[in-house]
Amino acid sequence: MQLTLGPAWTHEVFVGLGVAVAAAVFVLEARRRGQTDERLVYVVTGALVGGALLMRLGTWAQHLDLRANASLPEQWLYGNRSIIGGLVGAWLGVHVTKRLVGYRLRTGDLFAPAVALGMAVGRIGCLLTEKPGTPTGHGWGVRLDEADADRFGLAAGVPLHPSFAYEIAFHLAAFAVLWWWLRRADLPPGTTFVWYVAAYGIFRFLVEFVRGNEVAWAGLTRPQLFLLATVPLVLARIGWRWRRGAYRGLRRTPAGAVA
Repeated sequence: MQLTLGPAWTHEVFVGLGVAVAAAVFVLEARRRGQTDERLVYVVTGALVGGALLMRLGTWAQHLDLRANASLPEQWLYGNRSIIGGLVGAWLGVHVTKRLVGYRLRTGDLFAPAVALGMAVGRIGCLLTEKPGTPTGHGWGVRLDEADADRFGLAAGVPLHPSFAYEIAFHLAAFAVLWWWLRRADLPPGTTFVWYVAAYGIFRFLVEFVRGNEVAWAGLTRPQLFLLATVPLVLARIGWRWRRGAYRGLRRTPAGAVA
């Protein structure tokens, strides 16, 4: 399949659409769960601000010698964007804002399906504007035209892994599981977001092998090194709660639950 990449602003358009879709899903789920406190507006704002900051600045420390890194203004204007950094920033933004405004209810179950569907939409922009992935011999590989291949230093016509398409498929599948199954299960508050983050961390670690990102150490990219340090902690938390019986209600649907 031949692919001609669009202009850079196409990426920003789909990121904006992804945020809008995520906001709509968040509102629907908040109303369904009866969480209509006006302080949620501040919580969502905190997530957006934290996500934007670390998405832009989360890739600043490219080198151990800090003098070799770009200045923070340069990083903000021209640096690489990091979805993982954005997720971490959004998580921090939510927790800081909840403390500031005194909102004590768990919000992970509101964010989980919203983030999953928003990420699926936002990643369309990546698919249409960024380097697809590493070469593949499979029939579903995409081929860049000469102009785009030259921009990335690749050979035109070579089939490449559509890595962002893989990610879109993952987030759509995650949204389907969250929206039509897990949101109806009798689980502790916040569980679905923890599970979604764990699943995405594992998926992202694996898909990095065909993303073609720069190898940083021991054959692994920087996102993989970060995930190698953090995902086991999330999985350990899930395993600990599982052993304590926190997820016994996984197959049960609470009375009165609606789709």
